[in-house]
Amino acid sequence: MTKQSILGRVTQLAKANINALLDQAEDPQKMLDQLIRDYTSNIAEAEEAVAATIGNLRLLEQDHREDVDAAHEWGGKALAASRKADELRTGGSAADADKFDALAKVALQRQLQSEKEAKTAEPTIAAQTEVVAGLKDGLTRMKAKLGELTAKRDELVARAKSAQAQNSMMDAVKNINVLDPTSELSRFEDKVRREEARAMGKQELAASSLDAQFEQLDSLGDDAEIAARLAALKSTS
Repeated sequence: MTKQSILGRVTQLAKANINALLDQAEDPQKMLDQLIRDYTSNIAEAEEAVAATIGNLRLLEQDHREDVDAAHEWGGKALAASRKADELRTGGSAADADKFDALAKVALQRQLQSEKEAKTAEPTIAAQTEVVAGLKDGLTRMKAKLGELTAKRDELVARAKSAQAQNSMMDAVKNINVLDPTSELSRFEDKVRREEARAMGKQELAASSLDAQFEQLDSLGDDAEIAARLAALKSTS
């Protein structure tokens, strides 16, 4: 996978409009589950590619530092050889001085080569640094999008469970006349009231029978009084 395709893919996934995708889905929860799996897989794949790109950049940077250090080192060797040549030439050893001047030229040639290699690598390093920054930013946004997807899925699942619970409750309410235990209590209460009414009726009947007996006693008492008074009247005549 090339660097440009990685960057393009990461950018495309990070910009995905979740709400628009859900509006087009027949089963939003299944679609979100699939999106989460795809995003997780894509993030893992992108992380590997980005890690490889970063590794290549670090190698380029390391090579660049080595070229810079080498140029500096060869410059130091050229300077040392040149000074030695001057010292020998001053001392009258022209042949030996020429050898050290030749060494100085070789060192300067190596210095120049190292500087060219370092300079040639700089545009590539700058471009790669920009690519890596874009990939890191894309990965960050992809991970944020994955968090958004997960939260959306959890919210949808919670809403679905809530709706299911509400529907179950409404179904129970519709069947309340059949399932409501208070209807059984009402029937039992009616039975108790009827039994209580029967008991009151019996009590009232018993009370009326007792009153009649006392009325009979009262009536017998009157008859005896009348008989006694009649006997008294006869005895005086």
